[in-house]
Amino acid sequence: MRHWEKHPAETAHAFNLNGFVALPNFFAGDEIAEIAARVSRYIREIAPTRPDTEIFYEDKADASTIKQMQDLHVHDPFFGELINGRCAKLAETVLGEPVQAKNLQYFNKPPGIGQPTPPHQDGYYFHLKPNHAVTMWLALEDVDHENGCVRYVQGSHRLGMRAHGRSGVLGFSQGMLDFGLPHDRGHTVTCPATAGDLLAHHSLTIHWADGNTSKTRTRRALGLVYFAAGCAVDEVAKKAYQERLHADLRAAGKI
Repeated sequence: MRHWEKHPAETAHAFNLNGFVALPNFFAGDEIAEIAARVSRYIREIAPTRPDTEIFYEDKADASTIKQMQDLHVHDPFFGELINGRCAKLAETVLGEPVQAKNLQYFNKPPGIGQPTPPHQDGYYFHLKPNHAVTMWLALEDVDHENGCVRYVQGSHRLGMRAHGRSGVLGFSQGMLDFGLPHDRGHTVTCPATAGDLLAHHSLTIHWADGNTSKTRTRRALGLVYFAAGCAVDEVAKKAYQERLHADLRAAGKI
């Protein structure tokens, strides 16, 4: 049994205090190797069949530059089991109530061209009332300053939703408009990771990542999203946002 399972109250306290927890070796070496192999299979066999609103590229003309894929759990039973397994138990632990598994995403920053992820709060995209959810970020390979590790503003989830606007970054269309306040920089925590490590953060926690400056290394990860069972989605606002987003992306030739 892992530390977070033996000490769930301790894990939940750290999450509620800081807005995130970092769990090393959440998946062991053989497990993460299998997950990475399944991702590669998905890219080869399933991704070509999916619509362009589910898959984003750094360069749409180059299939090797996939930067984001949505809803892997819907189209591959392996990922359906993954999102409803150990990670769901952790989500219930940190949120303190039953959860709804909502999305399993793939992220990459291709070598040399992987763009920075702008400072943002995931809850802005979720349209939840109340905004009580968790996103998990699972490293498929080693991630550090060179290829774009995740950074959090510690305790920012307790300060509410900040103003967001168009970022111009594919896959992260909205970024914070006022990021850089003294509290932001003064409470930043950088989280390098090795393959199999998992980060879990609240939907209101401010986070971002630099671009990939390496010429040879990728930066592959999975993101798993869970909503607390007591939340409701504002479907009208969500639909309007997605329609605006897809129109903007098509106009820019991104999808």
